[in-house]
Amino acid sequence: MRAAPGAGRSPAAAWHGHEVGTSAYRRLLAGLVAGGLANFSLLYFVQPLLPLLAAHYGVTASDSAHALSATTLTMALGLLVAGPVADRVGRVNLMRWSLVASGLLGLATALAPSWEWLLAGRALLGLSAAGFPVAALAYLREEVHGGSHLRANAAYIAGTAIGGATGRLLPGPLAELGGWPAAALVMSSITLVAGAALWLLLPGSRRFAPLSPPLREVLLGVTRAPRDPVVALLCVAAFASNGTFVGVYNAIAFRLQAPPFALGSAAAVLYLAYPVGIAAPLVLRRLADRLGRGPAAAVAVVAVAAGVGLCSLASLAGVFLGLGVLTFSFLGLHSLLSGWVVDRARRRSAGTAQASSAYLLAFYTGSTLAGAAATRAWQSGGWPGVTILCLALSAAGLVAVVGAQRLEHQRPK
Repeated sequence: MRAAPGAGRSPAAAWHGHEVGTSAYRRLLAGLVAGGLANFSLLYFVQPLLPLLAAHYGVTASDSAHALSATTLTMALGLLVAGPVADRVGRVNLMRWSLVASGLLGLATALAPSWEWLLAGRALLGLSAAGFPVAALAYLREEVHGGSHLRANAAYIAGTAIGGATGRLLPGPLAELGGWPAAALVMSSITLVAGAALWLLLPGSRRFAPLSPPLREVLLGVTRAPRDPVVALLCVAAFASNGTFVGVYNAIAFRLQAPPFALGSAAAVLYLAYPVGIAAPLVLRRLADRLGRGPAAAVAVVAVAAGVGLCSLASLAGVFLGLGVLTFSFLGLHSLLSGWVVDRARRRSAGTAQASSAYLLAFYTGSTLAGAAATRAWQSGGWPGVTILCLALSAAGLVAVVGAQRLEHQRPK
């Protein structure tokens, strides 16, 4: 049996992790929040710019979604190896270099001379960005005290929510000033600054012990985590929830430019609904403390579906409310599911990095496939087609969460 990370090292054995209120905990959280903000803003800032990219490069609405799906697809592929790589080179090292490489590739895409070059740059960016979220989740599980982990995980997800808000609110005004290049340059620079911040802020790993798995394990190790039925169902829920979320946000960019809204650059105002979700991880954590993690996650899935329905209303107020409900419930759900997966792996003495890789692989595969499907549904069937797709995904997510909750409470035979 392979020893757990940190086994045999007396300082690590006596140390139980960074606790709330300590200086190291605050530095750790500040670094991860900055990194989550930068990582998510760089991934998703193209989303509100899809109509602009379609016009700039002369492609169709459905093809424009590839500016995002190319990134999330390669990110999903990168997640196949990110967990084992994090086990080998260390969580902190991987997070730092992931952000720096992503920022540099983002700068290159700002100057892409053609649609093909833009897609190539965004695809490489997805590979480099894969390392950060996997290493961050494993780092949180290992380095934060068990009693503080749920709060720390919620704060990290809140940081990714701030990144999502930044990636949807800033690009519109930036593009008004300098087009696509200005938006890409600024968003990439934010990522580089965050990467530098990790060198200054993050405490070194104290529970991490480097592992050198064989090449086969590096390439295929992530496939072992979903053999646990609970982890597998949570991966299904991740696929469905992120697919719903990204699908709505991809298609809403075009809906806001079409009649009866035809908002033009003023559509950025509707994305002010996104920051509502920043508090969601903390609120859902409290709900989970009262109801339990499974029931709280089920409530969040139902709220996601309600947000989709509200977005179908033929008024700006309804769309704004729908985006707010969707964003709040999705980000809270992501916080619960991501923590649940890693905790389940720890309790089953499985690799936490590989479990988080499996979860994120499903998460980003959902956004890749459903995000592209939603823009195609918009092009062929308008908003009703988008609504049907996203409600079907929400139903699948609810079934998966309920199933995971029931399995969690079954006694081993």
